[in-house]
Amino acid sequence: MNSRTVLGFDFGTKSIGVAIGQEITASAAPLLSLKAVDGIPNWDEVGQLIKEWQPDLVVVGLPLNMDGTEQDMTHRARKFANRINARFGVKIATQDERLTTTDAKARLFELGGYKSLSKGQVDAVSAVLIIESYFENQYG
Repeated sequence: MNSRTVLGFDFGTKSIGVAIGQEITASAAPLLSLKAVDGIPNWDEVGQLIKEWQPDLVVVGLPLNMDGTEQDMTHRARKFANRINARFGVKIATQDERLTTTDAKARLFELGGYKSLSKGQVDAVSAVLIIESYFENQYG
């Protein structure tokens, strides 16, 4: 079992959720949500996160249609992942995230009811679920 640090991103056009995970414990924690303009974040903020956490791997959620086919957002998320790789030289992986938003809402609801469902928190918890499902796929 490795002890890599993994930074996870839940890509969205207006908001990008971010979480940090540890491979050794196969767990992750929500960090924050970055504002995005039409899917483009402030790259300095992304750079700051990469500098701060020094991830061995960045995992970006891939929004697929329920039948597994790709959609416009899938391509945009892939492009976002490739940009991270090109800009910061960090290794990237993508992870199917078809059910993460629903799961994130359910998990937040368990933790604190509707009050805790701010959009930023949902996105950050979605990023946690992206990392966790990536770990599950590696070792499941």
